[in-house]
Amino acid sequence: MDKDFYGDLGVPSDASEADIKKAYRKLARELHPDANPGDAGAEARFKTVSEANGVLGDAAKRAEYDEAKRMFATTGGRGFSGRGAGGGGQEFDLNDLFGQAGGAGANGGLGDLLGGLFTRGARPGGSRPQRGSDVETEVRLDFAEATKGAVVPLRLTSPAPCTTCHGSGAKPGTSPRTCPTCAGSGLVSRNQGAFGFSEPCRDCRGTGSQVDDPCPDCRGTGATTRTRTITVRVPSGVEDGQRIRLAGQGEAGLRGAPSGDLFVTVHVNAHAVFARSGHDLTLTVPVSFGELALGTTLSVPTLNGRVGVKLPPGTSDGRTLRVRGRGVSTRDGVTGDLLVTVEVAVPPTLDTAATEALTAYAAAERASGFDPRARWAGSR
Repeated sequence: MDKDFYGDLGVPSDASEADIKKAYRKLARELHPDANPGDAGAEARFKTVSEANGVLGDAAKRAEYDEAKRMFATTGGRGFSGRGAGGGGQEFDLNDLFGQAGGAGANGGLGDLLGGLFTRGARPGGSRPQRGSDVETEVRLDFAEATKGAVVPLRLTSPAPCTTCHGSGAKPGTSPRTCPTCAGSGLVSRNQGAFGFSEPCRDCRGTGSQVDDPCPDCRGTGATTRTRTITVRVPSGVEDGQRIRLAGQGEAGLRGAPSGDLFVTVHVNAHAVFARSGHDLTLTVPVSFGELALGTTLSVPTLNGRVGVKLPPGTSDGRTLRVRGRGVSTRDGVTGDLLVTVEVAVPPTLDTAATEALTAYAAAERASGFDPRARWAGSR
């Protein structure tokens, strides 16, 4: 609880989720090992901000962290249980206090309230190891790749299970043993006056097990920082800003604890012709006045070749025509439509023949009684 995750990210304790994400992304880009080769200080800071984001970027973990920091500030940094002062025989337990409060630890007591906060090591008790931190990264796709799906290789530098000991932390051929001091619970208790205190076991550092012969590569942690390439299958129809979750591809837990998840945020480049509205594709097609008035068949592009769109005579400027089944298809079997909006294009100059023809048309139009502003006739 001596860690200040808000300070690590450089944000106030009341920062919004968007501010936390923005601060993390900025620091991650600046401190990433690929941008600072050989800089051990930058690599250490990268791990620190990743750990902070793993807690503050998760609403549930952040709430637990804030509550635990408040409680630890009140109790001086230690949980306590036992008999009340003065020897009156009244027993109290903070587990009961949080259970009655209905807060984050209501289901499992104080241990559950605090257990989800730490991104390094296992929870007290060998049977409940703490998973590794989640990792976030970003990928940019072309418009066509996002609509049709793509396979993208990602290069990540983060803690991963040690390949030598397979995450156990023990030298190959050996195994961790149950800590004799805490009997595998990860906690030791001691009495001080009227109170009984529980604290993490110093011999096993709260993991519940000891490694007598550590793995030479990870030094007993079960995880090493390495660069790896992960193949991400981006599903068809992914939208700009959408997040993809890859279970178990985040940071490794220590001594065989489960790995966190990898969250990939997808950014989609704009297309020169198409735009998206949900599963529908939108397209604006320039047309002439003659095509609107007389009608025609337009040849318009789609994601899979061109199609003909019939334009009825007398079509108004700005009308949208729907071409069914020519939008974006998703992996769920949903396919949108192509929405074609016509927009009249006025020639900047006219030759003599075109001018004479339009002049004759304007005269004929007036003679027919057509007035495009007839509905305004009564207004002032």
